[in-house]
Amino acid sequence: MSDKTASQKVSTVGGFIAGGLAACGAVTVTNPIELVKTRMQLEGELSSATNTPRVYKNPFQALGLIFKNEGIRGCQKGLFCAYIYQLGLNGCRLGLYEPVRNFINSVIFPSKDAHSVQSIPVNVAAGALSGIAGAIVGSPFYLIKTRMQSYSPSIKIGEQTHYTSTWNGLVSQYRQGGLSGLFRGVDAAIIRTGMGSSVQLPIYNFAKHELLKTGLIEEGPHLHLLSSTISGLGVGVVMNPGDVILTRVYNQKGNKYSGPIDCLIKTVKSEGIGALYKGFGAQLLRIAPHTVLTLTFMEQTMKLTFMVESGLFV
Repeated sequence: MSDKTASQKVSTVGGFIAGGLAACGAVTVTNPIELVKTRMQLEGELSSATNTPRVYKNPFQALGLIFKNEGIRGCQKGLFCAYIYQLGLNGCRLGLYEPVRNFINSVIFPSKDAHSVQSIPVNVAAGALSGIAGAIVGSPFYLIKTRMQSYSPSIKIGEQTHYTSTWNGLVSQYRQGGLSGLFRGVDAAIIRTGMGSSVQLPIYNFAKHELLKTGLIEEGPHLHLLSSTISGLGVGVVMNPGDVILTRVYNQKGNKYSGPIDCLIKTVKSEGIGALYKGFGAQLLRIAPHTVLTLTFMEQTMKLTFMVESGLFV
């Protein structure tokens, strides 16, 4: 059974589950560097001073400093919340990608097999739409995760909000702002995730296809790993500005920013265009292995889901 066959016959629900499980496995490994990225993106927020010594100088120094001050539990802040977020985000992003792509292809190319058509604009649109769906579903959990990760009892960077657990964070936010409070900043999440998702799977599929064409590498784990690495690097470059904006909009307690565009303007005006790539080193250290692990795990979880569904329903 080929990977293509498995991915063709897995149901939408099966794809949702397979994508979510793959992402949870990946985030277990990458959550500490996600925490580092969050704090580096918040450091020097709206400050025009360029000669102020930075607390977090690079991802490795930052991780060491957090471990020294907060221990291993501090390095894994927000992990449970991240699991729930990943199930929602990547379950939609990875599980809905093929159905959305096939639907668009069937509308635009009605005389062709929707699954076999490879149109870059359609692939980008399918990636963006499935990512936006995931961003909306996962937004409350990303909001709580961001605030949990930015909080530090020893080094205070950005606005500090202390939650004792994911549930405590959700309840606190709901009490303050109701249902709309839980989805505060979802517009920034849609922009950021749409940017990343629009290129993640299209780059992965394009790289995989082109690498196979060279004849130098065959279908298998090595191909998945290399294709995932290329995809992860592309996502990091495209998504970092949106990620900086999202982190700051989510972390605010008051009304420092009225929305993502206001945050973008204020950030660039105060800190310069380079501020949009704060935490970029940590971003690459996070997104590349996260994408590698997610897409590599997904090849296996899709196979497993296919076998389960075949045994139960065929």
